[in-house]
Amino acid sequence: MENVKVLIVDDEPNIRDLLSTSLRFAGFSVHAVGNGADAVHAAEKGEPDIILLDVMLPDMNGFSVTKKLRSMGIMAPVLFLTARDETADKVTGLTVGGDDYMTKPFSLDEIVARINAILRRTKQAEVEESILEVGEVRINQDAHEVTVNGEYVDLSPTEYKLLRYLISNPNRVLTKMQIMDQVWEYDFGGNDGIVESYVSYLRKKLDPLTSEPLIQTKRGIGYMFKSSKSGK
Repeated sequence: MENVKVLIVDDEPNIRDLLSTSLRFAGFSVHAVGNGADAVHAAEKGEPDIILLDVMLPDMNGFSVTKKLRSMGIMAPVLFLTARDETADKVTGLTVGGDDYMTKPFSLDEIVARINAILRRTKQAEVEESILEVGEVRINQDAHEVTVNGEYVDLSPTEYKLLRYLISNPNRVLTKMQIMDQVWEYDFGGNDGIVESYVSYLRKKLDPLTSEPLIQTKRGIGYMFKSSKSGK
């Protein structure tokens, strides 16, 4: 992955050194820091392509770092690293704008595989058609902006990816596993509650703006984005 810049944020020097050495050997350009404040500064100045972010940092947690980065308009994908294997933490990490989640101890091969998967997904999103419009919903994929009947809707990065996948498959029932594979590219150990949570988030933001609920539950199967219109 020549010229791909990775920012590593971890307060444990041995982990920073191990990841830095391994990722440089794999062809990445690496910069490493040990706390949240330095992470924000490095992300702002260095414009990394991806951030490996420890959840437990001495000055602020990784979730707070991610919120700060997103508020600054820094949208580099974030892969959380943590010693805690709890679904609640995973949901929190993705809610604040993270892209993936790995539990320590992890294998270096898996780290590289996750990074490559995230970067492939990001690159694919960049080359997709700019405007995706189905019925009352319009997505500007260049600007990552969503409007419903002309009104802007503020979505987190994960909410955005979920909505884009749903409306890319209008009037088609998608299983929870399909959604997890496409939006998160791994299955949280088989826990599909993350999909239910994010569908609920989307409904709360979309339903007040639409003539009828657009995301339908197909009990025991999954979800479908209903489009009675062909798009404008």
